[in-house]
Amino acid sequence: MTDAPASQPAIEGALPLYKKPEPINVQSHKGMGLKYNDTPFKFLAETHFVPITVGEFAACSGRYPIIFLGDTRTPVAAMGLRQGDNLFVDTTTYEMERYAYLPAFVRRYPFVAASHKDQQDRFTVCVDVESELLSDQPERPFFTEDGQPTEFLNQAIDFVRRFETDVKATMDFVGRMKELDLFDQQQATFQPRDQQGQPVGDPQTVASYWAISGEKLRNLSADTLAGLRDNTYLAGIYAHMMSLQQWEMLINRAVVRQNGGANGATPPPPPAPEG
Repeated sequence: MTDAPASQPAIEGALPLYKKPEPINVQSHKGMGLKYNDTPFKFLAETHFVPITVGEFAACSGRYPIIFLGDTRTPVAAMGLRQGDNLFVDTTTYEMERYAYLPAFVRRYPFVAASHKDQQDRFTVCVDVESELLSDQPERPFFTEDGQPTEFLNQAIDFVRRFETDVKATMDFVGRMKELDLFDQQQATFQPRDQQGQPVGDPQTVASYWAISGEKLRNLSADTLAGLRDNTYLAGIYAHMMSLQQWEMLINRAVVRQNGGANGATPPPPPAPEG
């Protein structure tokens, strides 16, 4: 159902991208919908960490560092080094870098689910009413003239439902990593260099985060590793660990943007292989 129940679920906490989510209902949102403009990713330009689900780790690992944040160990794709600067969104055109994987959290926007406190398995679909994509002259209306959900809205609701299922699977993954005590705190550092490539000053810490420890993983029993393999968790672990190699490229992007080059939209060439 898209109509808000008599007791509407509260939107608690701060979500990246979202400003004012409200439950979608025909009374409040008939005649409204989404209208896309020539800056479709402007809403993403100031978000440097994007939550992802475990099923996305492999797709994200070739472009973004995957890290875990906070007590909840929420997995995110690092798309920048500081708040307000997404290095994959052009600062002039607000275009997303072509061929870069777009996390489902972003593709879901401006829709989101609000869970019910008394029924955690039930949720209401909401829309960010302060989104620039929301319009009263929509290309993609939410409701028909007779007040029925359009095919577009039904597809959006289905996407949100499937996303919530993926979130649950991700919480189970994180819970298992906690249970096995596989997390430890790590840092990404940057060594400033002069034009000749020689180190200048001390290394600088650009990010502190939780990650899965390779040493702790190696110390697991064969039976435990087999269990992680059989439930596909091991693939997610390796994708996360391999993704941490992307810190160097992300730092290079930041340097390019800081120096006024290509707005960070075009990555520098990869470093030469070591001999």
